[in-house]
Amino acid sequence: MNIAFFGTPRSAVPTLQHLLDCPHTIAGVVTQPDRPRGRGQKVTFAPVKALAVEHDIPVFQPDRLKPPEVADRLRAWNADVAVVAAYGRIIPGHLLTIPRLGMINVHASLLPKYRGAAPVHRAVMNGDVETGVTIMRLVQELDAGPMFAKVTRAIGPDDTSDLVEEALAGLGATLLLTVLDQMAAGTAREDPQDDSQATYAPRLTKEEGLIDWSQSAATIHNRVRGLYPWPHAYTFLNGARLIVRRSRVTANPEGPRRSRPGTITTATHEMIRVATADGELDITEVQPEGRRPMSVRDFAAGHRLAPGDVFSQS
Repeated sequence: MNIAFFGTPRSAVPTLQHLLDCPHTIAGVVTQPDRPRGRGQKVTFAPVKALAVEHDIPVFQPDRLKPPEVADRLRAWNADVAVVAAYGRIIPGHLLTIPRLGMINVHASLLPKYRGAAPVHRAVMNGDVETGVTIMRLVQELDAGPMFAKVTRAIGPDDTSDLVEEALAGLGATLLLTVLDQMAAGTAREDPQDDSQATYAPRLTKEEGLIDWSQSAATIHNRVRGLYPWPHAYTFLNGARLIVRRSRVTANPEGPRRSRPGTITTATHEMIRVATADGELDITEVQPEGRRPMSVRDFAAGHRLAPGDVFSQS
């Protein structure tokens, strides 16, 4: 089949790569405009564009999808189907029917759970033990279209969202090829979603990273790993913002101390142990405001930490 591909970030690259390696043809790639990236804020290609350029695939980067030239470009590519994988914007309804077989989406959740922009992060933040990928048909309602296929993956207790997202990208790319082959053969089956079971995974905000130490250790740990590698969980120490990059739930053999939540109970070169609502959490990697990520050992070298110091929310 002739395929149009919509995608932008690194998580969409495995899908595009699998399409490049299969018998189907990529007519063109729609990706978001080039933007400043990284510490130097240099304007660089997004990962999907870089791969498309490497393989001499036509690339289209509209600021918006509603102008008529977007529909004109899609028609010119004469695509049988369009594949959307982490494009980053909602596809307008008038584009959905331009490809002969419509548009399908590689969505990183087990729909109808976690419709929306941040399904992997929300699953990790909520402490889910399983997630997956759903290949679905795009319709005007957000992530509500009928489903072609699903694949599942366990979420480990210390998995971060980037690790889970990377694993799902590979699984979803493989599953997509199966669905495309079925569509080409006319044997694809579509099952409707149960809208009564739908949940929403809204876009992440920096404000969500503020740690509430009065919550349980597991809840805080899930927030730390769910918001990694962006926008990160954070707290304050002596009025200075401190990003918490890595943590682990600890089991104190003496039982949880009766300390005020947020209080440092132990400070060593390997970890900072902090009291929570129901136990203690070990912080193992941090990033002071405006500084590089560092181990607790490096952080402690420039900061005096002692049991009784308290992390706060401001």
